Amino acid sequence: MVLVTGATGLVGSHLVLHLLDNHESVRAIYRSKASMEKTRSIFRLYQKELLFEKIEWIEADITDVPALEKAFPDVNSVYHCAAQISFDPNDEKILRKVNIEGTANIVNCALANSVRKLVYVSSIAALGNPKEFETEITEETEWNPELPHSDYAISKYGAEMEVWRGWQEGIEVAIINPGVILGPGFWQSGSGEIFLRVKNGLPFYTKGTTGFISVGDVVKMLHQLMDSDISGERFTAVAANSSYENILKMVARSLHVKSPTMHASPLITAIVWRIDWLISCFGSSRKMSRSMAASLHIKNWFSNEKARTVLEFKFEELEKSVFEIADVFRKSHR
Repeated sequence: MVLVTGATGLVGSHLVLHLLDNHESVRAIYRSKASMEKTRSIFRLYQKELLFEKIEWIEADITDVPALEKAFPDVNSVYHCAAQISFDPNDEKILRKVNIEGTANIVNCALANSVRKLVYVSSIAALGNPKEFETEITEETEWNPELPHSDYAISKYGAEMEVWRGWQEGIEVAIINPGVILGPGFWQSGSGEIFLRVKNGLPFYTKGTTGFISVGDVVKMLHQLMDSDISGERFTAVAANSSYENILKMVARSLHVKSPTMHASPLITAIVWRIDWLISCFGSSRKMSRSMAASLHIKNWFSNEKARTVLEFKFEELEKSVFEIADVFRKSHR
């Protein structure tokens, strides 16, 4: 039996579909009936809704140990995809609770139930900080605790420490560090919101650079790692590095809409996050934090050489991924 946490999110829902397509027995964790419908919509999107009925659902929260323990009997493999994603400084406590404490609970339950292997979905945010002479960020780049990091990055790094603890205590583990994950179906959040905003006429772009990958590639890499003898390793999951400007214009071309034309300089984004902070003082949730504004201008370059050589993984071309997602977006927004 395979257990998937975060099965109602972008990665988890696509992973469950992929596993069932490959004749795996899948148990998935959910927190509410409404969240389960998000997963059903992904199955419907690919016209495989009958497979949805094969999922064994367990209501649980990774921060609730008694409920979580009910999900582990007869489980041999665990894909840990659940995470809190936020760049709002007000969410520091919940980020640490879900991402670090929740991962510790998963590791402890896996150890207690003699799970063979745990594969964890981390983030490039948990990779290290390149020194002045380093041009690429790899799995070996050293994390510098003296440098500023977002609360999200710190929580994912802390979660990785819990996974490595599990490895030291005897469970096989593997970690992937995906870049920005592009995929269809979740248009109101995450990377899916990029397509919605560009469609609605997003005017601004920035020149920062980061890594991107399709959700399909993430799922394939997770499955490959689980089926392999690899343990105690992590892999950067980035198909290509691209500027935000290039991605936004690529999305615009694929949707046949006007591309963003106004460069948002560091000064502009600095003003925006301060205005956003002021608005949040009156009860609104943060949409732009200081760290997020800064990240939009940082030019990071991530190496996927380890995945390409050790796993012999062939990544899907970024433009192909964007155009395929855009095609789904157009069909669902007619």
